Amino acid sequence: MADKIYPSPAAALDGLLFDGMTIMSGGFGLSGNPESLIPEIKKAGVKDLTVISNNCGADGFGLWMLLETRQIRKMISSYVGENKLFESQYLSGELELELNPQGTLAERIRAGGAGIPAFYTPTGVGTVVAEGKPVEEFEGRKYVRETWLRADVSIIKAWRADPEGNLMFRKTARNFNPNMATAGKVTVVEVEEIVEPGTFDPDCIHTPGIFVDRIVLSTINEKRIEKLTTRPRETA
Repeated sequence: MADKIYPSPAAALDGLLFDGMTIMSGGFGLSGNPESLIPEIKKAGVKDLTVISNNCGADGFGLWMLLETRQIRKMISSYVGENKLFESQYLSGELELELNPQGTLAERIRAGGAGIPAFYTPTGVGTVVAEGKPVEEFEGRKYVRETWLRADVSIIKAWRADPEGNLMFRKTARNFNPNMATAGKVTVVEVEEIVEPGTFDPDCIHTPGIFVDRIVLSTINEKRIEKLTTRPRETA
């Protein structure tokens, strides 16, 4: 078996990046972002990227830095959120946006990993979501046909990996990451910890190593909180 462990995020992406490519990037809000890999894509300077991700980071963090450098041509996502740069580039026509209902986005990615080129969903029927797409009726209800999503490279953030590439995710950082790991031609995973072979109980593996091509230890683990709400501690 080829060695899947790479010495640095830059090395893990070496030879994979090119102009006009499609990248899937895990994460939901600021949870489970591949924090160490995204800056290396910025440094590589590749442009005209299509990026598939739930959202596009936040000010100064995550995929936002690829918006700032105008390396992203098109976003396929489900949420613009409070990302003012995302909003302004879209409204000015600088950035192309394919906006998806969140469940549809997740299923399109899962379908890409499962080898299913299209599926039907009732979500979006009768709205702009269905424009230009086939609509059929099943058992008296209308459904719109959606197509799979696949990528040249998937960049993933996981909690732990073994040398074979078996992955465990931690809590909500799991989000889109496991599905995206299956839908990339090459899957690059940054992890907080690499463990010895045999450490994982097979029943506790979230993503099998067959889907993982390259592994690297994270160099950035900020795990920012998107919206922090606090209240005074109650007195005894």
